[in-house]
Amino acid sequence: MPAALEIRVTVAGAERVVAGGTTAGEALEADGRTVVAAKINGEPRDLATEVADGDTVEPIAVDSEQGRSILRHSTAHVMAQAVQEIFPGARLGIGPPVENGFYYDFDVEQPFTPDDLKRVEKRMREIVKQGQTFARRAVSDDAAREELAAEPYKLELIGLKGGTAEDESVEVGGDQLTIYDNLDPKSGELCWKDLCRGPHLPSTRGIPAFKLMRSGGAYWRGSEKNPQLQRIYGTAWESREKQDDYLHLLEEAEKRDHRKLGAELDLFSFPTELGSGLAVFHPKGGVVRRIMEDYSRRRHEEAGYSFVNTPHITKENLYQISGHLDWYADGMFPPMELEGARYYLKPMNCPMHNLIFRSRGRSYRELPLRLFEFGTVYRYEKSGVVHGLTRVRGMTQDDAHIYCTRDQMQDELKSLLRFVLRLLRDYGLDDFYLELSTRDPEKSIGTDEVWAEATEALRVAAEAESLELVLDEGGAAFYGPKISVQAKDAIGRTWQMSTIQVDLNLPELFELEFQGADGSRQRPVMIHRALFGSIERFFGVLVEHYAGAFPPWLAPVQVIGIPISEAHVSYLGDLAKRLRERGIRVEVDASADRMQKKIRNAQKSKVPFMLLAGDDDIANGAVSFRYRSGEQKNGVPVDEAIAQIVDAVERRVQV
Repeated sequence: MPAALEIRVTVAGAERVVAGGTTAGEALEADGRTVVAAKINGEPRDLATEVADGDTVEPIAVDSEQGRSILRHSTAHVMAQAVQEIFPGARLGIGPPVENGFYYDFDVEQPFTPDDLKRVEKRMREIVKQGQTFARRAVSDDAAREELAAEPYKLELIGLKGGTAEDESVEVGGDQLTIYDNLDPKSGELCWKDLCRGPHLPSTRGIPAFKLMRSGGAYWRGSEKNPQLQRIYGTAWESREKQDDYLHLLEEAEKRDHRKLGAELDLFSFPTELGSGLAVFHPKGGVVRRIMEDYSRRRHEEAGYSFVNTPHITKENLYQISGHLDWYADGMFPPMELEGARYYLKPMNCPMHNLIFRSRGRSYRELPLRLFEFGTVYRYEKSGVVHGLTRVRGMTQDDAHIYCTRDQMQDELKSLLRFVLRLLRDYGLDDFYLELSTRDPEKSIGTDEVWAEATEALRVAAEAESLELVLDEGGAAFYGPKISVQAKDAIGRTWQMSTIQVDLNLPELFELEFQGADGSRQRPVMIHRALFGSIERFFGVLVEHYAGAFPPWLAPVQVIGIPISEAHVSYLGDLAKRLRERGIRVEVDASADRMQKKIRNAQKSKVPFMLLAGDDDIANGAVSFRYRSGEQKNGVPVDEAIAQIVDAVERRVQV
C-alpha cells in the first residue's frame, strides 16, 4: 500500500502535517549530533524511523540521560567492530551502555593487554572519522541464526528472545529480532553488523569523545557456571569538555580510594587468611569506628531507643518463618549441620528483633517501641562485586526496628526521617535526595492493599522533607517498600546511605500482637531502619568523602606534638597530658627524625593539628599552632591552643 500523501503528527508538543514517509529525524529537523534519536509514542527509536499518522514525536538530546545511553551503546558497537577487525577470532558477547560509559564482552584466546587497547582505540577513531552509518533491519530467527552462525553467544541470545533486560542484544519484550549494519558512507557496503535492539546514532561521526579505560574478566551472562570472557570498558560523552571533567573526577576518586587510604593511614586491611570481603580494623581505624558508634549510641538514647543484642547464627526455621529462605537464599551463606539441625549465619537482624517483641505480651502503651542494635550480619556477595569496605561479606549494621500502631505510623516516619538526615549531617553529609522503592509483584509477599498503604505512608513522609523524590519502581525488598537517602560526597558522587522500610507483612508472619486501648489484639506496624547501612560501608564512604582527612572529632589522632629538639619533648608531654584530660587524642613525636620530617609525617597521616615547641615557645608558655592545611600561627598561648582544639572537636568542624 503506498504511503499516505500527508499525515498528522505531534512534534515536540505541536501538531504538524508532514508528507507520508517522513522520518523522525526529518520531522524533528535533527542534525544527528545534538539530537541523536527520537521518542515515537514514548518509545526510543532511530532518527531514520518513518513516522505514522497520529504519532507523537519527541527529540532525544545527546546530553540527556537517554541520549548518552544511545551514544555509549553506539560507541560499544564501534569498539566491537574494531576488536573483530584486529582480532578476527574474537567472538561477541554483549555490549550495553552503563553508568558513565559502556563495555563489550569478547571470547578471545588471550586477555587484552594495554597495548591491545591502544590499537583498538586507534582503529575506533578511524571508524568514527569515516562516518559509518548505523542501519537497522528486521530479521527472522532463522535468518539471524544463519547470518550469525559464527557467533555462539549471539545464537544463545536468539534463543532468549523476549527475555530479560540484561540481554542487551535481544529485542526485549517483542518477537522481532533486529540487526544493525555499519555501512560505508560512500559505497554503502557492509563494514560490520551486530544483533541489537537499538536505537543508535545515525552515524559514527556523532561520537564526539570517547576513551577506553580498562579490561578484565567477566563471566558470560554473569554466571560463574558459564565461560569467562574478556570485557573492555570505555567511556563516551557528548563533548570533549564533559569527558575531561569525568576523567578529572576519576583521578580525584582514585586519590580518595578508601582501600588505598586505608592502607596508607593504617586504618584497616583485608587479610587473605580471612577470605574475601572480610575486614579487620587496625587501632586507628578502631578509634574512628568507636567514635562513630559512640556518637550514634548517644543520639539514639536521646531519641528513646532501647539497645538489644542478638546472636550471629540461628536455626533455619527462623528464616523460613520470615520468608528469607524463600526470597533471599542466594544472599545467605550455606547452612551448617549441628546436632541434627541446620543453622545459618544471619544475613539480617529483623527476624530476631521480632522474637524480642514477641517474647511477652505488649500493650499499646509501650508503643512506639524502638529497638536498636549494632548487629553483625553475613551475606554471600559474589566475588566479582566485593569491593573494599563498600561491598563486604561481613558487616555490622546499625539496625533499628520500630513497632508502632497504624495511627502512630505517619508521625513516626516523619520523625525518623528527620532523625536520619540530622545524624548524616552531623557526620558531614548534607546534599541529599530521596529514592522511593516500590513493589516488584514477582518478588514480594502480601496484598496490594497492604503495599499501597505502606508506600503511601513513605511517600507522605518523604515529601514532608521537601527533598527531591525519585521513584525506583520494583526496587523494594520482598516484605515492604523503602525510602533510601541518596547522599552526594565532596566530589559529587552519589551513595545510597540510610534506608527506611514500612513492613506490614512480617508482623503477620510472626503473629506479632499488642493489646489496644479497647482491649482488642492488633498487629503492629514494623519499620526497618538502618542509618549507616553498615558501619563498614559508611566508614569507607567517609574516608573517600574526606579524602582521609577526617574532621577533628573523628580523626584517630587529633593532635601531634612536634618538638624542635629533644629538649622540648617534656614540655609537649605536659601539654599532651592536659589535652588528654579534656578527651583529646594526642601523640608526641619523640623520634630522632628532624622537625621537617616530623611535620611531613604528620601531614601524610592527615592529623588535624600540629603543636610545635622550641625555646621561645617554652619561655612564653606558648606553642606554634600548625593546621593540616599548612597554615601556621606562632606564639599561641597554651590555654588558647587547648581551647581552640577542644572547641573544634566539640563543634565537629572541619579544618
